[in-house]
Amino acid sequence: MVTMEELREMDCSVLKRLMNRDENSSAGGSGNHGTLGLLSGGKCLLLDCRPFLAHSAGYIRGSVNVRCNTIVRRRAKGSVSLEQILPAEEEVRARLRSGLYSAVIVYDERSPRAESLREDSTVSLVVQALRRNAERTDICLLKGGYERFSSEYPEFCSKTKALAAIPPPMPPGATESLDLGCSSCGTPLHDQGGPVEILPFLYLGSAYHAARRDMLDALGITALLNVSSDCPNHFEGHYQYKCIPVEDNHKADISSWFMEAIEYIDAVKDCRGRVLVHCQAGISRSATICLAYLMMKKRVRLEEAFEFVKQRRSIISPNFSFMGQLLQFESQVLATSCAAEAASPSGPLRERGKTTPTPTSQFVFSFPVSVGVHSAPSSLPYLHSPITTSPSC
Repeated sequence: MVTMEELREMDCSVLKRLMNRDENSSAGGSGNHGTLGLLSGGKCLLLDCRPFLAHSAGYIRGSVNVRCNTIVRRRAKGSVSLEQILPAEEEVRARLRSGLYSAVIVYDERSPRAESLREDSTVSLVVQALRRNAERTDICLLKGGYERFSSEYPEFCSKTKALAAIPPPMPPGATESLDLGCSSCGTPLHDQGGPVEILPFLYLGSAYHAARRDMLDALGITALLNVSSDCPNHFEGHYQYKCIPVEDNHKADISSWFMEAIEYIDAVKDCRGRVLVHCQAGISRSATICLAYLMMKKRVRLEEAFEFVKQRRSIISPNFSFMGQLLQFESQVLATSCAAEAASPSGPLRERGKTTPTPTSQFVFSFPVSVGVHSAPSSLPYLHSPITTSPSC
């Protein structure tokens, strides 16, 4: 049981002052507000102990979402490790073990006091893991959790914007010009809006979007992942391309391409680029790749990843075979996430991939410090993701 002696408490006003001080000290600087740059030069770490979807809907700026779903809990048998709760944050784990954080602030949805925490709560499990691995670090519970802090200081929180529904059918006069924009793609009219942002560096769309250079440039797209065997690469001299020649049918083995696709997306991210993943309609094949990426890199279950992507692109619908392959991938991802050594896309999962070599490009596979932000304004109907990029995430 987490007791008052084990866990100090922090008022929301104190956290607000820390964050305000950090903003003032970084004014006129590089503007890097990544996880390690938050709260007095990276001396404090903010951990969001809520479920993935709750964090995605809204979170305190700069916080890192811990992974502690039911599968992790069951396999951990009441005692989780840093590798299990922070599987992708290698640098954060190293800083914790080295005692480089002066304090770790944990929060859930609304717990008012430390004494009200249940022994099997996520916060309790996270605190126990921190106590075992970061003995020199002060640990505090944010009183009232996200609910109180976001109500008192919404300016220090990031929330998901209203997610747009599928655009209504366009008037007959407007369809002709759209058809001319991608006459070879044949994308349905209801799919001719803008790409959606899944992560700050990852977009999901259709062949129509891939044929619109104005859209790609407005979003800062630098690379495209074409998940089809027949959609053309329209601008090979301007963007980097990778093709995954998979058909949208029950016989296709899309899972054999998961690791190659994930590495390609990471390569673009590491170079501070942005990648558009597309197929013909942006419904089945490309959505499957985005789901696999979320499951692998965010260590979330298929159900959570599917809900997250569907909130941004409501028409996604991987075919039945692809869903089965994603479920198999989920079991492997979550199994390896429970092992201390499983924090990279190597090992058993790699063996499932095709034997084709890693895509040849100028990209270097490494953990990025941050992802560049495309500052050009745009009126295109795309959606921003609430997940922030953190080091080695």
